[in-house]
Amino acid sequence: MSSRVLLAAAAATVLLGACAMRPAGNSPSFFVTGANPGKGADFGGLEGADRYCQALGTAAGAGQRTWRAYLSATASGNAPAVNARDRIGTGPWFNTKGTLIAYNLNELHTAPNISKQTALTEKGEMVSGRGDTVNMHDILTGSKADGTVATGTGDTTCGNWTSSGEGSAIVGHHDRLGLSEDAPAKSWNASHPTRGCSLDALKSTGGGGRLYCFAAN
Repeated sequence: MSSRVLLAAAAATVLLGACAMRPAGNSPSFFVTGANPGKGADFGGLEGADRYCQALGTAAGAGQRTWRAYLSATASGNAPAVNARDRIGTGPWFNTKGTLIAYNLNELHTAPNISKQTALTEKGEMVSGRGDTVNMHDILTGSKADGTVATGTGDTTCGNWTSSGEGSAIVGHHDRLGLSEDAPAKSWNASHPTRGCSLDALKSTGGGGRLYCFAAN
């Protein structure tokens, strides 16, 4: 193989690597909310959670995107169940520093690049996790590992994100660390239920009522 062909191949590899580090549309498409709006797991339903993600994305300079909260909801009345994975587009997604999180839905739910170092807030800040003075690694999802709604005998979504008192919700660990080495402890979206839906209850298991926000476009 000629040196010219080898150089061309090397240049193409570098270019592909650079593209993987560049956010689509020159703006982020994934972040963890930097704070809770103040009512625990009550966001006013999925629509309210989406508005919160949109407001934070807009404040961070990415308001041209359509932001969605990574939350599932159970069937209620005439409303069907909603899966978090069906709400967030098809990818790829990049964090606020331009690091690739996942190319598509399959990668996001099988081998995502989500960790304490990459699951940054809309301001590009790291969220404290297990081993830090204050552990905030629980992120609300209401989901199973495959991104579909978690179901069971009890509440899994804090009343479909309208409760700040009684109830429970499934959370994931943004730092992929837990009390054991089993799969749920290391899951970013399906680790364990909370002890309640108030902000204090969410904090008691290592959280703060934070959400994952993804750009659907």
